[in-house]
Amino acid sequence: MGRTFSRLGAVWRGWRRVFFNDWEGILRVVVVGAGAYVALVLVLRVSGKRTLAKLNAFDLVVTVALGSTLATVLLSRDVPLAEGIAAFMVLSLLQYVVTWSSVRSGRIRRLVRSESALLFHQGEFLHGAMDTQRVTEQEIHQALRSEGIGSMEDVAAVVLETDGSFSILRKASTGPASTLQDVAWPGNGPPGGA
Repeated sequence: MGRTFSRLGAVWRGWRRVFFNDWEGILRVVVVGAGAYVALVLVLRVSGKRTLAKLNAFDLVVTVALGSTLATVLLSRDVPLAEGIAAFMVLSLLQYVVTWSSVRSGRIRRLVRSESALLFHQGEFLHGAMDTQRVTEQEIHQALRSEGIGSMEDVAAVVLETDGSFSILRKASTGPASTLQDVAWPGNGPPGGA
């Protein structure tokens, strides 16, 4: 009987560590968490609005990496706060360098960013582009409904943007759709200039 209670006590001590290890660990998380949070906010503030913009694939990778770094700094006793701050700064610096380069070089921009894709134009679904982008007619209908559009006849074009959102251009009474000039067109480009 004594042996059974001894085993139960050992099991309970093991399980207790799952819920609470010691006050030193909790204090470390509070102190390092506050410091890492302040450092991350400062790094994001210095790195500019681009870091907090709507996400495309590249921005998502940086954001996930920053979050992973924050979690590691918070929960791993093996990573000091200074190393975590250095990691924040390196990730933000790399993002700045890549975005700065992509603004100045079309080759880098094409390497890092995807193009917007035209999915619907002048009353026709562009199924080739929809298949390439893995978008269904139902998803386009949903995007139109969310914009309060009840009829496809009111739509000039639907574009899948680089951040994954849909842009809907309503039919205009005059003039070409000049905002479509930097959108990937299926085939050889816009029929009749847009």
